[in-house]
Amino acid sequence: MITSLAIQVGVVAAIGALLAALIELADRFIANYGECRITINDEEERSLNVQGGGHLLGALAENKLFIPSACGGRGSCGLCKVKVLEGGGPLLPTEAPYLSATERKNNVRLSCQVKVRNNLRIEIPQELFAIKRYAGRAGKIIDQTHDMKQLDIELTEPETLDFKAGQYVQLTAPEYAKSDQPIYRAYSICSDPTDESTISLLIRRVPDGICTTWVFDYLKVGDQVELNGPHGEFCLQPTAREILFIAGGSGLAPIRSMLFQMRNEKIDRKATFYFGAQTSDDLCYLEQMAQFERDLPQFKFVPALSMPRDEDRWEGAQGLITDVLDAGEHEFAQAEAYLCGSPGMIDACIKVLLTHGMPQERIFYDKFA
Repeated sequence: MITSLAIQVGVVAAIGALLAALIELADRFIANYGECRITINDEEERSLNVQGGGHLLGALAENKLFIPSACGGRGSCGLCKVKVLEGGGPLLPTEAPYLSATERKNNVRLSCQVKVRNNLRIEIPQELFAIKRYAGRAGKIIDQTHDMKQLDIELTEPETLDFKAGQYVQLTAPEYAKSDQPIYRAYSICSDPTDESTISLLIRRVPDGICTTWVFDYLKVGDQVELNGPHGEFCLQPTAREILFIAGGSGLAPIRSMLFQMRNEKIDRKATFYFGAQTSDDLCYLEQMAQFERDLPQFKFVPALSMPRDEDRWEGAQGLITDVLDAGEHEFAQAEAYLCGSPGMIDACIKVLLTHGMPQERIFYDKFA
């Protein structure tokens, strides 16, 4: 009975996927929506004429209007929200999980899921008009671990990028052997915010990932690079509270940039950085973290290994980062926290922080899509 039901569900799902693929192909190769008008913020001078058939996110990007999207338009991050006041069609099931009841009531949509099939009337925040496209060249490409590289991008046009520690950019991987079209992905800036001419990104290889494969296997020093930004509001709050930084893997990137900010601005707040890794092979920037400890008297770096090996000869903290955080001696209820990493790690750490009495509004995070 169960087997039969599973087969029926599988058949229905397969038919649904086939129909969706056929609709997508028809949209791409058969349907002709002609030129469509996108009216933005009811301002005629900002309005666009675009060829119909593509997604709203891409149509805006082609006209240098960059909506934040950590997943590059795959519908998995839920960041590319805009108000679609007219012409967007019904809300799609792929959007629903990312929108609150209030957002749905206010016509908020995911721009990567809205097709431009007719004229649209949309509304986007004014600050997004300041996001620019930047050209540069690949500078140093440094192996930080077995699966993470630091990519330095020397900007050429414009030559500087003014960003806040904690923000991210969207890096474009051009068309190459593994991808028949340019795509972009979001990466946090890990460099010193006072250096506006070179942007450093800490990039972790994703198996078969289009952008990371390009960075790891194809990109060479001196190659042309394109990005847009800066995006995001994951930034240090101007308070005097104790800080708990928590990250895993390339989630270290925005925290590193925030530590540069603290050193530059002589921010003398008590701060502890919990960094989770499996083995010592996953650790990086250890010398620099030690330097931050010397430069920031109240700063402490706590790397923790969840699966230390004999050859690691590890004498530091051990266990899941949640357990190490849970055992930390802090005035949690008076502190604030900054988390960056996988959704699972962040959600688990938030539970620990809430259990210890930290108010939800003092927990800031940047989840990987």
